[in-house]
Amino acid sequence: MESSQLAAFIAVAETSSFSSAADHLHLTQPAVSKRIALLERNLGVRLFDRIGKKVLLTEAGRILLDRARTINREISTTRTLLANLNAQVSGRLALASSHHIGLHRLPPVLREYAGRYPLVRIDISFLESEQAYEQVAHGAIELGVVTLAPENVAKINPHPLWEDELCIMISRDHPLAGHQRVSLEDLLEFPAILPAENTFTRRIVEELFRSRNCGLTTEMSTNYLETIRMMVSIGMAWSVLPRTMLDGSLHILHFRDVRLSRKLGYINHDYHTLSNAAKAFIELLEAYGDQGARSQSR
Repeated sequence: MESSQLAAFIAVAETSSFSSAADHLHLTQPAVSKRIALLERNLGVRLFDRIGKKVLLTEAGRILLDRARTINREISTTRTLLANLNAQVSGRLALASSHHIGLHRLPPVLREYAGRYPLVRIDISFLESEQAYEQVAHGAIELGVVTLAPENVAKINPHPLWEDELCIMISRDHPLAGHQRVSLEDLLEFPAILPAENTFTRRIVEELFRSRNCGLTTEMSTNYLETIRMMVSIGMAWSVLPRTMLDGSLHILHFRDVRLSRKLGYINHDYHTLSNAAKAFIELLEAYGDQGARSQSR
């Protein structure tokens, strides 16, 4: 049983697809299939059932998955410990970021990091924050730069960097734009578009309306904030967006005693030894986080 076979098995199990696993591992699909076949032959069990286009774990596959993740994480940790001995910042940095943070927060950090540490290969995935939490927990990625969960999550260390103010926004020509006094009940008479129900941001919004005894219903949802901003700007719906996304096509509604925000930052595994590449990236992240906090306080 080789580490490359375990990595292929984990990738197929998590994506339920040989082709997606091949893309993730930067391999061809036949190469992934060969590794799975060798692993099944060595273990003497079938790990996947292929039903039509679906790839499903067998009972043996489900038993192996957690153990494979543990073995893979231990191998990765051992490699990191040995690589860190020479204090050189090099190797691979497996990083995940949400689309919004990747667009609005990370570019200057990545630019400076790439210039300082040319020996590091940055392997960045753009995931929803909730998916990044799962990937860090499983040891698939080393760091996630994401919206932080409202509560503690097992195995995950959260590190806040930015306080991201959220505002209720409408288009400039929305019927409520000219009203000086608006209630949340008034807002509910109009369609809303919000992130999907399983997202941290959606939970923050729902808690606001729940605390005011307002029944929030949403007919449209998407996890891409840029798409939400576009739909709000053309008057199709209202939404809750970061203040940083405000432009000339949008109008902020103000409500008495309503202040929404979410914390952005980075996460890492509680028991995973950080590589020198990750430590250097964190150092830059925290420096830019401090700069952002200072600029907002002025």
